[in-house]
Amino acid sequence: MLLQVTILVAVILAMVGFSVVLAKVTLTPSPASEDLVTSNLHPGRSLRQYAEDYTFLAACKQGGGNLVLGMPFGVLLPVLVPRRLRMIRMVLLTVLVIVVVELVQGALVAGRAFDIDDVILNTAGALFGYLVLGRRLSHRYHVLAAEPWRETVPVPARRSKPDGPRTGKPTGKATGKATGKPTGKPTGKPTGKPTGKSTGKPTGRPTGKRTGRAATSWTRVRQDVRARLTRGRDRKS
Repeated sequence: MLLQVTILVAVILAMVGFSVVLAKVTLTPSPASEDLVTSNLHPGRSLRQYAEDYTFLAACKQGGGNLVLGMPFGVLLPVLVPRRLRMIRMVLLTVLVIVVVELVQGALVAGRAFDIDDVILNTAGALFGYLVLGRRLSHRYHVLAAEPWRETVPVPARRSKPDGPRTGKPTGKATGKATGKPTGKPTGKPTGKPTGKSTGKPTGRPTGKRTGRAATSWTRVRQDVRARLTRGRDRKS
């Protein structure tokens, strides 16, 4: 909000100062040129005269002065006019102001005359000023005027996306996460089927071979049972 007000005040002050300079340059009488100047309603006539009758420096001063005189219109007016169609509004206002100034020159100021080429050069200078600086300055101002909260409210940071997208479909391979559907490969858990060899974990049925200490203990138990049965038979006999 503060930046918006600062820009607006600066533009208004600059416009007032430019109006004073414009009035001094265009509405100052020039009695020495009273018999030389004539009104020009044909576009390009004065420009040809600059090229043919004036020296290079004098032609640049006359034509360049009119261009520079129109630049402030292209820089300041887009800030004061509405955002929509601001370039067209700026051009129309520039043409209107310059035509009024030229009419006042021709009617009331001695040694001055209406010149359509001055209107063309001033408007070209306004367009140049708009394209160089006025467009960006007015855009910044109108954005602040439309959405002033951007200067005070911080924009929330975006949330980071997860590393891998979740599709919700089983993949067919064990990935370490439950997918809601059994996979086609064993995962190291008992399946209820005998494998034919002992793997160190019970599989639900005894295997055909026993190895290690378990097999030796079982053999001793069988031998003890047979010995006791043999002794019992001997006693009976």
